[in-house]
Amino acid sequence: MTAPDPVSAPDPATTAPGLAPGRAEPGAPYTDPTLGIPVATSWRGEPRNRLVTVGDSLTQGFQSCAVFRTDLSYPAIIAHELGWAEQFRHPSFEGRGGLPLNLEMLLRDLEDHCGPAVDWWDTPAVLFRARRFMDEVEDYWERGGGCAPAAGTAINHNLAVFGWDLRDALDKSADVCRSMIDTPSDDLVRQVVGNPGERAALRTLPTRPPAAGAHTQVSAAAALGEQTGSAVRDAGEAEERELDPEHGIETLIVFLGANNALSSVVELKVAWSEEGYDDLDEKKRFTVWRPEHFAAELRHLAHAVGRIRARHVIWCTVPHVTIAPVARGVHGKLEPGSRYFPYYTRPWIDDGAFDAECDPHLTGEQAAAVDAAIDQYNDAMAETVRAARRAGRDWFLLDAAGLLDRLACRRYFEDEAARPGWWTPYPLPRELRALDPVPNSRFLLSDGDRRSDGGLFSLDGVHPTTVAYGILAQELIDVMRQAGVEFRTPYGGRPRTDPVRVDFTRLVRHDTLINRPPANLTSGLHAIGWADEALDVLVRALRFGRGGK
Repeated sequence: MTAPDPVSAPDPATTAPGLAPGRAEPGAPYTDPTLGIPVATSWRGEPRNRLVTVGDSLTQGFQSCAVFRTDLSYPAIIAHELGWAEQFRHPSFEGRGGLPLNLEMLLRDLEDHCGPAVDWWDTPAVLFRARRFMDEVEDYWERGGGCAPAAGTAINHNLAVFGWDLRDALDKSADVCRSMIDTPSDDLVRQVVGNPGERAALRTLPTRPPAAGAHTQVSAAAALGEQTGSAVRDAGEAEERELDPEHGIETLIVFLGANNALSSVVELKVAWSEEGYDDLDEKKRFTVWRPEHFAAELRHLAHAVGRIRARHVIWCTVPHVTIAPVARGVHGKLEPGSRYFPYYTRPWIDDGAFDAECDPHLTGEQAAAVDAAIDQYNDAMAETVRAARRAGRDWFLLDAAGLLDRLACRRYFEDEAARPGWWTPYPLPRELRALDPVPNSRFLLSDGDRRSDGGLFSLDGVHPTTVAYGILAQELIDVMRQAGVEFRTPYGGRPRTDPVRVDFTRLVRHDTLINRPPANLTSGLHAIGWADEALDVLVRALRFGRGGK
């Protein structure tokens, strides 16, 4: 099948307001990945690269303030279920617990050296130990073994880099990132790795041979798409297999856009984009992109993705960032039936202690405005997929926003009056329903011996746990099966029959936050609150170096 011409995102100024095509009612998720538009397809051979992903921290496998176990990212989980894990290339960040700062490992280190029950705010020894841990991490990534770029020449299949938005994916390369990294300094006060996103890119994007350093996420994916051919014999295969002569990539997943709004809840500040939103340096001033600016960036991205030789492209919508427990609603809902709280502040500040005069916060009106902007981002993305399918491209839409909405504990699950007509709770896999307590979207807590609450969000209150990445992988697998992608057994390569299900037993076994969270979370959120207030952990680690170290 010869690919048609590239398509672009619509101009929001020319898009009619009201109910977006494909939605059952205002605010409802897009439930049909094809948006009701059939595409006739016929393929020959098999693409050399069965799965390639372009994205940010959610795709790279970030959790608890660090990218660490990239072998448990949702793309790696999909590759495992494809029977293609051994061929799936992804960067490694295992040194010192990952980059920029593994909050889970920090708390476990404090537990080992200071005990599970500590008066965090009164103990100089805890502060000293924490700063020592952070100093070791900083030294490793800025001056030690972690500062070296990836040595191989093969392009990774997981090209995601944490903290990146649409413009970064278009413009940032290893060469650009190298020029942006500041001269390392052993700062005794600001002990967080400088320029962490750029350092991560040097281990993710190609750097060798030297000419490859000009590749961005999108152009690196395009290079993989050019790897077409007639036949190949892989190691261990008895027979040659025919390669797709048109497409070097079977499935390309594009999951970008969260960082065009996420900083609003991380920094608890709404700074709408203005002129300079499309400049790598100037855009650091903004925490939320205006919908017209997002759509303009999306047009550029869609045009670039349209030139990639991929059979199937799955676009993931932007989740509503205000659901993430890093920003906790206080003082009850604004009114009966409202989705929003009057204020959103740090999760360790309870209702009785919150003071709007001195505590950082967003208002309910600001949270609603951010969500409304994200809805327009996602409508523009849906229009992009719709236009592509009408042009004959096998593009799909996975509504990640609708997925998170159905998992939202405090917004919908615990408040029947706030549930819209389309809302139903997300049916968790049986392996997760069997856990006690059943995982939910609240902040993760421990009673000293076991998890007592939460389980879908890691310790940074933004990124999923391993089992939650498995939920996202399952949704994408369902779309891939709808596209006709064949899944095979991990050993032997035999085709799998439907339904293809993620091995959640394996993921539960690997998910340390689910089966053994740090015992020093016993005192509610005081441990993480102390870490953030004493060490400025969350904002500095989750800002991904916006504006410097």
